[in-house]
Amino acid sequence: MTRKQVVAASVLFSALGPGPWALVGAALQAPATEVYLASLTLAGARASAGVPVNISKNAGYDNQPSFLPDGSAILFSSNRDGKQTDIWRYDLASKQVSQVTNTTDNEYSPLVTPDRKTFSAVRGAAQHLWRYNLDGSDAGGIIEASFLVGYHVWIDATHLALFVLSTAQGEPNTLRVWNTAAKTDEIVARSIGRSLLMRPKTGMLSFMTSVKGEPSVVKTFDTRTNAIETLVPALDGSQDAGWLPDGRLVMARDLTLHVWTPGSTAWTELVTLAPASDGFARMTRLAISADGRWLAFVAEPAAGSSGSSGSSGSSGVTVSGS
Repeated sequence: MTRKQVVAASVLFSALGPGPWALVGAALQAPATEVYLASLTLAGARASAGVPVNISKNAGYDNQPSFLPDGSAILFSSNRDGKQTDIWRYDLASKQVSQVTNTTDNEYSPLVTPDRKTFSAVRGAAQHLWRYNLDGSDAGGIIEASFLVGYHVWIDATHLALFVLSTAQGEPNTLRVWNTAAKTDEIVARSIGRSLLMRPKTGMLSFMTSVKGEPSVVKTFDTRTNAIETLVPALDGSQDAGWLPDGRLVMARDLTLHVWTPGSTAWTELVTLAPASDGFARMTRLAISADGRWLAFVAEPAAGSSGSSGSSGSSGVTVSGS
């Protein structure tokens, strides 16, 4: 691994989830994070959540969950042998975990493509963006540029929003829009965070920016007009978000989901999750199913836990929003 790749990997891994990260030789040791699933019930300003279930149940690294469009399964990255990170799948109906990719490269951040026939993922030390069939077979490269892709989201069938890592000291990470047909990109914003999302039913991209010494801010980018609008300061202490189907934005602090309603200027508590049996203390990397019925997130189990959680259920704590 070159110095450039080590620097890029350290920036990327610091954004993947909670630490600590350890640089071992020329490789980075990922934290033993887990992927959890909880049911959500939304009723106006109120919500309830089921007890979170550890769906990855793996002593190694598990991260970046994303739902299939129909909500039937979750794709996530997982390292099960201490060496290789591949894409795995959890099926909600069968509650079974299965391996999807099995390549010589690491894969991260899987997302189903707009045609729903394939998924994209960040691949290898060069951090190219690759396409795979849903069975894990190779469907070809999407972006094999000189820059390093950290995260991405599909805007439409031919455009992607990218978190591109800076490998130069003092230079910020950038938000770029990539045209898959022309194979060209445009820098849209700088000093961005890792959360790239499409705002439901608007055609707008949401992202966060953070200028040194100032709070992070949630913004939107209108993909039709290129206009950027500031929505709200990000929830203090959080860098991950998810959109509910009704157009509200969710961020997490510790075990509590907070919600921002369009037109408001502040965050309010939506629901506090009951802790799973392995005792995690905070949520990161939120993913919400398109129908709003399920929440997936990443957390580190408490020290000394077995890495497995209790059975699923609908019991939880309900908190009124405003």
